[in-house]
Amino acid sequence: MSQQPIFSNQLDNQELLDRLLTDYPNYTQSFLLLVNIKQQLLYSLDIQNNNCNSYPISSASNGTGSQNGSGKTPLGAHFIREKFGDNSKIGSTFKGRQETGNIVEILLGANEQSTDDNITTRIMWLSGLEENRNKGSDVDSYSRYIYIHGTDEEGRLGTPASHGCIRMGNSDIVELYSQVLTNTLVYIFKE
Repeated sequence: MSQQPIFSNQLDNQELLDRLLTDYPNYTQSFLLLVNIKQQLLYSLDIQNNNCNSYPISSASNGTGSQNGSGKTPLGAHFIREKFGDNSKIGSTFKGRQETGNIVEILLGANEQSTDDNITTRIMWLSGLEENRNKGSDVDSYSRYIYIHGTDEEGRLGTPASHGCIRMGNSDIVELYSQVLTNTLVYIFKE
């Protein structure tokens, strides 16, 4: 891919991409998602069209980790197992992956906080691919309900503010959701 942003200051771009494409060939057919926790960015790589977009995110305010109940964002290789909210309106809220019928106000101020940890607009439910790191027993990302989802706290994007999930802006999650399929690889790393 030409003119890539620097996904990581610790890893060589091409080495990282080559490793992921080699290690997870069944999950990298058309798109690859990279989440850099330090940068608070999600990179969407369109492998077939040699294109890359980046989106501001919020990972967990408690940092990174995989333990059940930790409120931390898990690291490592995941894939999108399920998607919810195909035609939901911007700001639609979800409980148990079901649309509630409520639309929340999108908070744009950096210090504005919602009274709830609202999941809005779209959900991409992640499942871990690395045994004992993010898959299995008490570190299972799918069992922990780790999502990439919209948030009503858009003003907090770019800073860790979630309870473990990857939060995105509502327009961004609509765009990304429409491009990626289930089984798309999502690689989450510190820096």
